[in-house]
Amino acid sequence: MLNARKATRITPHVASPTAVPTTRIPVSSTSSAHFPTSRNPALLPRNFKKAPIEIDRQVGHWTRTTDGREIFDASGGAAVSNFGPGEIPRIKAAADQASARYGPYQCGLSYDTEPVQQLADALVRSTDGIMESVAFYGSGSDAVEAGFKLLLQYWQDVGQPERQIFVAREQSYHGTTLASLSLGSYWSRRDPFEDLLMDVHHVPACSPYRGKKEGQSDKDYVKHLQDQLRRKFEELGHGKVAGFVCEPIVGAALGCVPALPGYLKAMQEVCDDFDVPLMLDEIMCGWGRCGTLHAWQDEGVIPDVQLIGKGFAGGHEQISAMLIGRRRGIVDTIRDTSIIFNHGHTFQNPAKCCAAALETMKMVQEYLPNVRAMGELLMKRLKARLSAHVNVGDIRGKGLFVGIEFVQDELSKTAFDPQDAISAKIHEMGLTHAFQIHVYPGSGSANPHGKEGDHIILAPPFDINEDEVNLIVDRVGALVDHFFKEQNLAIQQS
Repeated sequence: MLNARKATRITPHVASPTAVPTTRIPVSSTSSAHFPTSRNPALLPRNFKKAPIEIDRQVGHWTRTTDGREIFDASGGAAVSNFGPGEIPRIKAAADQASARYGPYQCGLSYDTEPVQQLADALVRSTDGIMESVAFYGSGSDAVEAGFKLLLQYWQDVGQPERQIFVAREQSYHGTTLASLSLGSYWSRRDPFEDLLMDVHHVPACSPYRGKKEGQSDKDYVKHLQDQLRRKFEELGHGKVAGFVCEPIVGAALGCVPALPGYLKAMQEVCDDFDVPLMLDEIMCGWGRCGTLHAWQDEGVIPDVQLIGKGFAGGHEQISAMLIGRRRGIVDTIRDTSIIFNHGHTFQNPAKCCAAALETMKMVQEYLPNVRAMGELLMKRLKARLSAHVNVGDIRGKGLFVGIEFVQDELSKTAFDPQDAISAKIHEMGLTHAFQIHVYPGSGSANPHGKEGDHIILAPPFDINEDEVNLIVDRVGALVDHFFKEQNLAIQQS
């Protein structure tokens, strides 16, 4: 094992985390009244009903708050802090060194730096040359936007400007810009802007817990999904589709649902039949999170465009990447036709961020065996602890990327009313003094329109050990038990 650290704080002056409680935690403690109002009215909040918790400091895998809580990060924040939210000296040192040498900002229109070139070369090598070119941006949404425009320009340059239609999947999430929001189908994020979004077509996701019929084999289910994609391309017309976009393992919108074996390959076969580029969004599920550096590497597919973000620099810097595949000749086409890729950002190819991402890449590769081993252990122990719970419908995932879906009862798989906000309330209860654990909430996993279904995501740091796996299982198990005990009691009394 790479890390024999015990599951306690590494700073001796801080008290040990609160033990898992044995008393009931009232559901009312998760209401918005539990949280203080913002002490800075000048700051626009994400949610006007509750203020975020103020952090005192972060050390290792723990976040200490100003009111004395010590919260274990069981989700990498939003699957970002892949070595914990605290400072990682070697990543910080790499970023600081690059900043000291090249300055805090370099104009990408005019300048290049060694860290940017080194990271690009390392990324291409990590794909065994399947990908050939890389560009670096800020957020994951930025990378998706770049991939979207890259394919549109490519089709213009090859003389097929009529290829303007994108096909993506239901119950997916690809970002918050108008183009990336159009690709996704996450209802709660799309709804306010629906009239402004582009006309992207969607096919069903690969979601065996909800999508497979009784008695249907995995192979037959994959064939059914393949046929649906083929029919969609035929419906839209040959020579009309610019690209097909999907997440190899769906994160926020479905709660860590891996593609079944053979699914991605089946989708690529259809794409190849219709000469449609395959764009894989690995912003949440990639970069080692599922046990391989790139999520597609053990799936037998070759992406034309790949997107990376979130934990790309371990949360130390804001950076994402668009990787372009070699087999279609996209880079050669744009170079020989347009000369420029007509998409640029003020903050593009930053030296400091690339240096941090390169050091993170080295750490990720060192810890891949631990991701696989601890991921298997986490899944095994979570299932042993929660599979029999009447309100736990499914526990799924890959590596250190695990989702738990909640239902009214496990036999009918009936989802909760969206107004109940079950996953959000579980997330909030987890942050209380009683539990002190951060899990990532999600909704929309129960049906294609994405309005029903509750899940939480566990995406803990890559260097966790067995003690910390046990800590996560104990605290999440107690959290789920107490929440639904109070939830069901409240229903009975209403």
